[in-house]
Amino acid sequence: MTTLRQAVLERARVDGDLLMVDEFLNHRVELGIVDSAARDLVDRYAGSDIDLVLTAEASGIAPAIFCGAALQVPVVYAKKYLGIGDRYALSRTITSPTRGTEYRVEVSRRAISPAERVLVVDDFLSGGRTAAALGEITTEAGADVVGFGFLIEKATLGGRQRLEQRSWRVESVVTITSLGEGRFEVAP
Repeated sequence: MTTLRQAVLERARVDGDLLMVDEFLNHRVELGIVDSAARDLVDRYAGSDIDLVLTAEASGIAPAIFCGAALQVPVVYAKKYLGIGDRYALSRTITSPTRGTEYRVEVSRRAISPAERVLVVDDFLSGGRTAAALGEITTEAGADVVGFGFLIEKATLGGRQRLEQRSWRVESVVTITSLGEGRFEVAP
């Protein structure tokens, strides 16, 4: 079976400052790769008594579902909306540096129960804005953030630091140490 690291090394490509993994991770989803990576994340949180997996729509859903299945816990995904809404939800507004747009992530107030222990999962950790928003939503709901799990981390963009400065635990399956000029490097 191909691991996520192997797939990144052999099949990822660079487009500007983006690492393109759409052929196996976030457009075409190769289930064996995502399942293996999700199990790696779940193993890192062994003994953490996780009650819920939280992610953001859309490309975080696949790894979150595999993590939830491995843990046998529910999965909630925050919905993304452009503009301002007036729904009965926990929400945060985020500016996407990739798209240059502002959007809101929202979770129904009924989706996360107080005192639940939540693992936040996503496909990428870049600047950490979406992840931090999901952590804030979790704490606003009265639940506890167990930690964050990412399939791929772009280490140079400060996302880990954004989360760790709040004393949140961060785990990544693959870490990209440099990216640009059509090339990238993966941590050993």
